[in-house]
Amino acid sequence: MSTIADTAAITNLIAEYAELVDTGDLAGVGELFADAVFIGSGAPVPGRDGGVEKMLRDSVILYEDGTPRTHHVTTNIAVDVDEEAGTAAARSYVTVFQSLPDFPLQPVAAGRYSDRFERRDGRWRFTERRVRIHLVGDVSRHLRV
Repeated sequence: MSTIADTAAITNLIAEYAELVDTGDLAGVGELFADAVFIGSGAPVPGRDGGVEKMLRDSVILYEDGTPRTHHVTTNIAVDVDEEAGTAAARSYVTVFQSLPDFPLQPVAAGRYSDRFERRDGRWRFTERRVRIHLVGDVSRHLRV
């Protein structure tokens, strides 16, 4: 696989995370991180045994339509692939928007992702995601605090 194809595959994984969260598919997020560790504001959460899915179910508010009514926008994606090792790292920005009938569209959080990946059986997988939120708006309708 070429570096261009590797970069595209990794970029697609980063986008898949946003889509899964925004559609409320927390089980899908758990599967995406099955072989990874998720590091946010608390203790690192291993993906095995549903750890990431449980963390999200315990912290993200889902609405009647089954979604968190969010839109994750991931930008400034930079991917570094180590072809020989079969590993990669990526860094990106994230802005989370949210809207509800009584909550106008607005950014509720912004920060950075630092990700690590491993190619296994010809397929890229997350091995680690570090989330650093630098700007926090009104997350009262997004997160259980």
